[in-house]
Amino acid sequence: MTEAQPVRVPRRILLAEDEPSLVRTLRDRLTAEGYQVETTGDGEMALSRALEASFDLILLDVMLPGQDGFEVCRELRSRGLQIPILMLTARGQVVDRVVGLKLGADDYVTKPFEMIELLARIEALFRRFRPAAPPGTYAFGDVRVDFRRAEVFRGGELVAVPALEFKLLAYFIQNRGALLTRDEVLDKVWGYDAMPTTRTVDVHVASLRQKLERNPSHPEFILTVHRRGYRFVG
Repeated sequence: MTEAQPVRVPRRILLAEDEPSLVRTLRDRLTAEGYQVETTGDGEMALSRALEASFDLILLDVMLPGQDGFEVCRELRSRGLQIPILMLTARGQVVDRVVGLKLGADDYVTKPFEMIELLARIEALFRRFRPAAPPGTYAFGDVRVDFRRAEVFRGGELVAVPALEFKLLAYFIQNRGALLTRDEVLDKVWGYDAMPTTRTVDVHVASLRQKLERNPSHPEFILTVHRRGYRFVG
């Protein structure tokens, strides 16, 4: 009997754009390319959704009502959200593009643009942000993570963290600030969709908390979002 292949979760894109005709065009084309697309036409809602849900990329228009794209980008980066941001702008001035990049945007396209160019830039960003162990070290609380050596220290003492738990911790750190569902974590860390029980994630999270949290029953860093998943706020 042929073993069933795991179902991969399609990459999720948040499209923050207030021009209805462009929203329809982009949503339809991106969906046809295999992406899951959520849309919003308001800057404050874009910020809220980006922080609440888990996306792989944000297409962010500069001229949004509520908060403009620059403000949204600045706030997302200040909250530690590291997913790629591609800004959409009708402005031609170099200074606006520079401002966006300095605020943490990863790329931009100027309207009007060719769809093939936008798709190429999206694909390039996904190649650049391909999940991998982050370089160097990362610290939170009294914990220090050395990604090159795949080692974790707490209070200066080496902590025994198995390879799969280390991969889970690295994924939390890479996506700090974002809500991560159990199904997504299963796909990205274990490499399959929800084939076993999602308790698999809970068990490994509990183990990490025992090793890294000062009070595992009241965690400070790996937080549970009721009925939705987890959020790392190191």
